[in-house]
Amino acid sequence: MRAIIILNFIISILFTLCYAYQFVYIIVGLLRKSVKYVAKKKHRFATVISARNESAVIGNLIESIKSQNYPAELIDIYVIADNCTDDTAKTAREAGAFVYERFDTEQIGKGYALDWFFKKLKKFQSDEYDAYIIFDADNVLDRNFVSEMNALFDNGYRIITSYRNSKNYGENWLSAGYSLWFLREARYLNNVRMILGTSCAISGTGFLVSAEIIDNNNGWIHHLLTEDIEFTTDSIIAGEKIGYCADAIVYDEQPTKMKQSYIQRLRWAKGFYQVFNNYGCKLVKGIKKGSFACYDMLMTIMPAMLLTLLIVCFNLIAIPVGIISNSPELPLLIKTLSQTLLGFYVMFFVIGLVTTITEWKQIHCSDAKKILYLFTFPVFMLTYVPISIVALFKKVKWEPIKHSVSVTLNDIRGEKEEVEETFEQSF
Repeated sequence: MRAIIILNFIISILFTLCYAYQFVYIIVGLLRKSVKYVAKKKHRFATVISARNESAVIGNLIESIKSQNYPAELIDIYVIADNCTDDTAKTAREAGAFVYERFDTEQIGKGYALDWFFKKLKKFQSDEYDAYIIFDADNVLDRNFVSEMNALFDNGYRIITSYRNSKNYGENWLSAGYSLWFLREARYLNNVRMILGTSCAISGTGFLVSAEIIDNNNGWIHHLLTEDIEFTTDSIIAGEKIGYCADAIVYDEQPTKMKQSYIQRLRWAKGFYQVFNNYGCKLVKGIKKGSFACYDMLMTIMPAMLLTLLIVCFNLIAIPVGIISNSPELPLLIKTLSQTLLGFYVMFFVIGLVTTITEWKQIHCSDAKKILYLFTFPVFMLTYVPISIVALFKKVKWEPIKHSVSVTLNDIRGEKEEVEETFEQSF
């Protein structure tokens, strides 16, 4: 029993040591401003949208692309209607996109769809692009998105991620949990990495990749469950410095039901394990060569989850044993475990608080909900623990997440939230 108490203490210390640099990130993010880049040339881009049964939302994304403050002749819109059984292809064509329909029930997932598309494009399309910008069908773009990404691309960055915001922050505690995490990731991870001159990380959607990289790879070669994290990790190992564009804002829809959230985060957790298994040793080699970006990425894909799992698993075993054996050290074990859980809650609350304060104007919901969801954010983060445990043992396959929040950029920015909704209704 005492060994478990000591182990709890050791793991807590390891957790702190591994992630102390991210608290330094917060300080840097508070004290230093993002660098502003200016483009000398306007480049030609293809926007690529992989969509599966997204007829409810894809029209708004296409409209937001066509409304960019950027020459329309330099932006083409492509939609991969991937295994669709609805009117996604028809809706996208009517909205003005080039549509490629794909039907493959074996190679399922965004990575496979992108690879199929790039090979098709190379074979049948004579137009040449400087870079591709990848979106999910539920996205809506700020009007300056492409021009801001162009500025960074023109300054030498071949892979660029953007500021990921939310269409439905105030819908409930789940959507707010996702949204706040992505805002924190943008402001206090990628933004600071950019300021410090290290590599950033792709965040799922709204990212740019140079056509040169796609051509060199002969398509999209990353097919794990989290293809964005795999692409990021592989690129960092290869020495690529991924950029972050703070002024390129993309809005996406977050899950609002626990079943949806469970399916999505189970895939993410399993995908992180896959990336760690496939690339962990290469990241360690990069660290030995002095690459801080490799260390940062290694911390991203594994240790926090692993250390948390170790604490939970050891204590789940130790507490029942202590009860059965009537161990005199059981109260101390429960006390240390409670302190550890309280420490996690406080840590995530502080992270959420700092993010909410600095990104207040970017959070599009009522002030009451902004404050309310600060307190549920740590709970949202701790729900990753059981999901991560299940992901260790369960076979996981890619499953689509249904999107239904059909809003325009004006709707997002001008929408007024009802503040009378009670905590019970939101939770």
